[in-house]
Amino acid sequence: MVAEPGLRPVRMGDTRVAVSKGENGAIYIRSCEEPDEYPRAITDRLDHWAEQAPDRLFLADRDAKGAWQSRTYRETRDQVRSIAQYLLTQNLSEERPVLILSGNSLEHGLLALGAMYAGIPYAPVSPAYSLVSTDYAKLRHIVELLQPGLIFVDNGAKYSKALAAVMPADARLVVCESPLSAYACDRFEDVVKTVATDIVDDANAKITEDTIAKFLFTSGSTGMPKAVINTQRMLCFNQMMLRHTLAFLQDEPPVLVDWLPWNHTAGGNHNFGIALYNGGSFYIDQGKPTPDGIVETVRNLCEVSPTLYFNVPKGYEALVHHLRDNQRLCTSFFARLKLMQYAGAGLSQYVWDSLEEVAVDTVGEKVMIVTGYGSTETAPFAFTTTWPVDQAGSVGLPAVGLEVKLVPNAEKQELRLRGPSITPGYWRQPDKTRESFDEEGYYMIGDALKFVDPDDIERGFLFDGRVSEDFKLSTGTWVHVGSIRTAIAETFAPYVRDAVLTGLNENHIGALLFADFTACRKLCRDLPADASERDIASHPLVRSVFQERLNALGAKATGSAQFVARAILLESSPDLDAHEVTDKGSINQRAVQVRRADKVADLYREPIPESVMVARKGN
Repeated sequence: MVAEPGLRPVRMGDTRVAVSKGENGAIYIRSCEEPDEYPRAITDRLDHWAEQAPDRLFLADRDAKGAWQSRTYRETRDQVRSIAQYLLTQNLSEERPVLILSGNSLEHGLLALGAMYAGIPYAPVSPAYSLVSTDYAKLRHIVELLQPGLIFVDNGAKYSKALAAVMPADARLVVCESPLSAYACDRFEDVVKTVATDIVDDANAKITEDTIAKFLFTSGSTGMPKAVINTQRMLCFNQMMLRHTLAFLQDEPPVLVDWLPWNHTAGGNHNFGIALYNGGSFYIDQGKPTPDGIVETVRNLCEVSPTLYFNVPKGYEALVHHLRDNQRLCTSFFARLKLMQYAGAGLSQYVWDSLEEVAVDTVGEKVMIVTGYGSTETAPFAFTTTWPVDQAGSVGLPAVGLEVKLVPNAEKQELRLRGPSITPGYWRQPDKTRESFDEEGYYMIGDALKFVDPDDIERGFLFDGRVSEDFKLSTGTWVHVGSIRTAIAETFAPYVRDAVLTGLNENHIGALLFADFTACRKLCRDLPADASERDIASHPLVRSVFQERLNALGAKATGSAQFVARAILLESSPDLDAHEVTDKGSINQRAVQVRRADKVADLYREPIPESVMVARKGN
């Protein structure tokens, strides 16, 4: 039990680890705890809760009129079995899986569970590939790779152009509304009326831990997306790890209000899985971590009090602005909240302090904030803190059942992982699979970690950046991108959301700064209400504050590898549709540099353009 003065008590598991040394400087780490038992399939937990708590709410989503529509565990299991029956008559398999093109919804969740109940893999895909893309290149690649036998969309008309570009001739279409006559098409409302028979039980009985549950796609930022195989073993073992580590999940059914997209592992595996595995209730939040999108999240949180809450830093930043001004939101949000977790990027100190201050003002105590670490290939839960974090970038210690290896790589310790929650590889890409595992079978995640305290392993690890993102200046000096981005976030708070660093083979480090335009707007109250992001970024007061912060950052630098010599305040937010930011809210460093190559060039141009701020090593 974590019970510090001024902190709401919360029961957490034991994360003590054992450390050993290997050859060539490798360090091996694993939990001292033994894994608990876990089921052979994640849908076994649906059967369990349908028997143990049949009338407990499991899934809820708002209908077109804004009212909550919900399903209990019994209702969910009944409809899932009907969907499984329907799918089993469609000649589907690993070779012809289900493809879901729409975002989070009650129907999406039911179909996903129905596919897994029948032992048929499914693949949720980012809606942007269908609704934003004009060439449908990534969507076409996914369809060619998977060869789906059934495609689901919530609205046929909305997805008609994408379907016309990629729909296989032998595939079936399922829609919630606006069916398309050009394809063999069924309505979802009819699918759930299918009568389940013994073939559902027979198919379900054949599922093993090695059965593929789903395919999740990587972002494709450095090429076409890869299909990460997610087995039933991965999903179940990962949820066991979570329940073991976040021990309070064993004490009462969790309640989640969550927007994270199910086509990503954090939303679809981690969060959805926590509710299902632990008999909890999952309220689907159609909000987004943007100034406009957060309004729907606020509406939902005013009505539903979560017991634990997950978001990306950008989402917490947007939420903080409302928490400060909305007492109803504060009261509902903190009423029974035991834990807040963030992932995807660093949480700025300004946001962290604001969350703690509002919690104390509302309920008289802080609520513990932790961070997690993992990837699509790790299902995703791998590391977490089980204590209040007091240092930016802390990822804690590895979870039970996971084996970790740190390998010297240049000036860093490269992280590699092995265990039942790690993917066996990428679907139909054996070359990519071979490239991703070392000779001992450890998955090479591409990140680096370092000890918080080399003499005290129990203090955990710090994220030390992507091995591939770090670069050398022309002097041969290594620049560690992660630590500098953290320093920028702290120094510029609350006015910067994130930064992209440049300088490969150049004489100095440059930075492209993404502003928090909501915070910056408060610096220039003379602007009209409809002022654009460009108007805010170019305002003299904003420019002055950013110059001061850049100088302050420079004053902290101890050498060229830490000194950000020049910076540009970008006049627009990162573009999700252009893949500058992932659906999870983290910045895609490479995509930003490619899309804004002109700005990168300006950072090294002579004479220095007017838009470029030049740092001084002193105020």
